[in-house]
Amino acid sequence: MNRRTFAALISGFLAALSLAAHPVMAKPKPPVAPPPVQITTIVDPDPSHDPDDVLVLDLSNGGRVLIRMMPQWAPGHVERIKTLTKQGFYNGVIFHRVIDGFMAQTGDPTGTGTGGSSLPDLKAEFNKLPHVRGTVSMARTEQPDSANSQFFIVFYPRFALDNRYTNFGRVISGMDVVDSIVRGEPPANPTKIVQASLYSEGKPQPAFVPPAPPAPALLAPVPAPVAAPAPVKPATKTKAKRKP
Repeated sequence: MNRRTFAALISGFLAALSLAAHPVMAKPKPPVAPPPVQITTIVDPDPSHDPDDVLVLDLSNGGRVLIRMMPQWAPGHVERIKTLTKQGFYNGVIFHRVIDGFMAQTGDPTGTGTGGSSLPDLKAEFNKLPHVRGTVSMARTEQPDSANSQFFIVFYPRFALDNRYTNFGRVISGMDVVDSIVRGEPPANPTKIVQASLYSEGKPQPAFVPPAPPAPALLAPVPAPVAAPAPVKPATKTKAKRKP
């Protein structure tokens, strides 16, 4: 073997080694999709666990309701409820729409179903969590991204609401208190939220003040002469009500 042949063999061998070890020649691996995020359906009934996620409603009927809010389900809506609660927004607000066998709705300071807070409306966070007894979900208008401050508590399962209204929590204590909320649209003597707080704040339950007895009926006054009817004003555009 002459020197030229030997050099050619060595050169070929080195080239083969270089190609085998070069990373560019390796086949690229296909990207691996991350596993889908699993939303837990388990609701922790112990308010001492993550107490900042437990909404406390002290009602005018003398009862206390504890609601476990679930940031995993609807983080934006849970944060909104916390913000308004810390501001005292819900204190004194009535349950303005209460339908037997369906739900009790509150969160509107005007008591009409058209009001809300000064904060902007929320982007919908619809999910597939079922609307079962004790579910707490956000009310809205016909527009999906219109939830603001109003929410409702479900008396009995309503699965037709699933993935159409933002389910953000569930009652973990005091469902019997919810059952005693006065019915009506609006109720004649509505139940109100005396105090809303977070469990982490440790606020004591306000003293229960029973409602005053109804005033005795008075004799009907003598009717006055009938005046001419006032001119009818043109109809004005009304605000859309938030409801389930």
